[in-house]
Amino acid sequence: MGQFDLTSRQRMALTTLVNKYQTDEVLVSAQVLAKEINRNAGTLRNQMQTLKALGLAEGVPGPNGGYKPTQKAYEEIDRQHLNNAETVTLAHNYKRISATVSEIHFTNIHHPDLCRAQIHFQQSIQDLTGGDAIVVGPSPVSNLVIAGEIVCVDNTIDMAIIDISKIKSPMGEEH
Repeated sequence: MGQFDLTSRQRMALTTLVNKYQTDEVLVSAQVLAKEINRNAGTLRNQMQTLKALGLAEGVPGPNGGYKPTQKAYEEIDRQHLNNAETVTLAHNYKRISATVSEIHFTNIHHPDLCRAQIHFQQSIQDLTGGDAIVVGPSPVSNLVIAGEIVCVDNTIDMAIIDISKIKSPMGEEH
């Protein structure tokens, strides 16, 4: 992952900053960040000073000020800064959500009973929890659809591991 030895709270603050900035593309206030991760705004401001000193965030003072992530921040959480990224449909608890998936890694693909996928998202997945049924897709290029059950969620890096029950990708004609 990144080059800095961040605490889990610092990593959560940084990931939340990237998520909010990527969603809204405006400066993110300490109050908004604190509310997102259920922390005191003063404590969060102190953490942001550390992230600024490390070159992971930029701050703009004043009543309309806030924070924005630097390119180093995206690298630290192993995320690309995407403009106009394609989204996929995520079905969670029978509700469709547009989400940007940056990577899907398959594990144990040769053993159907143990097939899992690590799905890395470009935004917060704090509403996902273990045991939830999930469907991701179709992907923009290959029309890949993955269905299964969430095993665990790591909100610090916006990644979910799912037990795959079905993978489908229609075979297209070559041109």
